[in-house]
Amino acid sequence: MLKLLQKHKATLLYGTALALLLLAMRWAEYRFVIISNTQDLYTGFIALLFMGLGIWVTLKLAKPKKETIIIERELHSAAPQTLSDNHDLSKRELEVLQLMAAGHSNAEIAERLFVSLNTVKTHSSKIYEKLDVKRRTQAVEKAKQLAIIN
Repeated sequence: MLKLLQKHKATLLYGTALALLLLAMRWAEYRFVIISNTQDLYTGFIALLFMGLGIWVTLKLAKPKKETIIIERELHSAAPQTLSDNHDLSKRELEVLQLMAAGHSNAEIAERLFVSLNTVKTHSSKIYEKLDVKRRTQAVEKAKQLAIIN
């Protein structure tokens, strides 16, 4: 085998040199393509990056987060309630309630009815107690539902 290598030594060296030269030329060609088209390559890479980002954002925004379920039920309107005997309002409490419904403050109600502010507050608390509510707006709403006031 050594004889064969020595006999073809020049051919092997020549072939190896040509292969190395071809490899160097390919490497130079590759570098030339990369260097001369660097801006195009970067632009293409950035375009691919933003395209991927756009697709990801679209999928996130277009996908509903929760499914909406609509349930239909029939509502039966109850007949207007009426006051029972223990909910009866006095004449003065009715006057205070009507003035509340008209949007007057406690001070304005006291001035119109010629009573003190404390008296109006007492009437108001009695109205809340009899109508089983906690606030002025609830009292007015419930009185309208019960047809006590218009």
